Amino acid sequence: MPTPSPLAKSRAVARRKAARRDRAGTTLVMLGTGMPRPDPECFGPATAVVVDGRVFLFDAGAGVMRRMAAAGLSIRGPEAVFITHLHSDHTLGYPDLILTTWVMGRRTRLQAYGPVGLKKMTRHILAAWKEDIQVRISGLEQQTTTGYKVAVHEFDAGVVYNKDGVRVTAIPVEHGCWKQAYGFRIDTPDRSIVISGDTRPTQAIMEASRGVDVLVHEVYPGSKPEPRSGGETWPSYMHEFHTSDWELGVVAALAQPKLLVLHHIVRRDENDDELLTGIRAGGFDGEVVVAKDLDRY
Repeated sequence: MPTPSPLAKSRAVARRKAARRDRAGTTLVMLGTGMPRPDPECFGPATAVVVDGRVFLFDAGAGVMRRMAAAGLSIRGPEAVFITHLHSDHTLGYPDLILTTWVMGRRTRLQAYGPVGLKKMTRHILAAWKEDIQVRISGLEQQTTTGYKVAVHEFDAGVVYNKDGVRVTAIPVEHGCWKQAYGFRIDTPDRSIVISGDTRPTQAIMEASRGVDVLVHEVYPGSKPEPRSGGETWPSYMHEFHTSDWELGVVAALAQPKLLVLHHIVRRDENDDELLTGIRAGGFDGEVVVAKDLDRY
């Protein structure tokens, strides 16, 4: 039997810890870990933080409601959803989240937090499905007249949610030419978690991640910035919009999270061990896992 790789060992240990964690504690659930390229094994970016049964959702990529169901989370929706930025791969599941949770029984407004533009996006979604909404309310389904509605809270930065022991802080990040993009720090009674969102290496994420229990961060293989096909702008795009494995190693070495979780990986033909090599070269020698959909940490 082949010897498990260091990454495989770290993932197994992290999953065993999650399985032993008290149900009354905080669990990180990786609903979708993918990128824009369709991959049946990696749905669109979406991460849940579950605190004493309360679900907080971060981003709503493609397939988010199917993954919520697969993870055993309520299909009537989260207590709140937080959107890092308005790129399509992070919001394709937003209409699904709004409408499916309503059809499945949500009666109150969905609480949605995000950058400026989320209100406009929400209005357009509800307008696009206006006939569907009318039929479900006035037809034989007799759906509620409130459950499809959304209370959108646009923010700039700082604490955006603070209720019953859960505090969510929005962290401005640098994601190319996006005027607003954010990561989030989630503090609960027993854990601290930072979710980077899409970002190039950012001082604010490093500072917010100092000593946290978990840092969930996007990454791409810095040793292979060239695409198989495409224009000469691709390496510049990756540098301005995303974080290489070596750069993430530098960030993590300064922040020293107890666990570094890699997701939203821009994959080419590299393997996970090559990503780990880049992170180690950046200086981080702590625990690292490459997340798969439906992992719990």
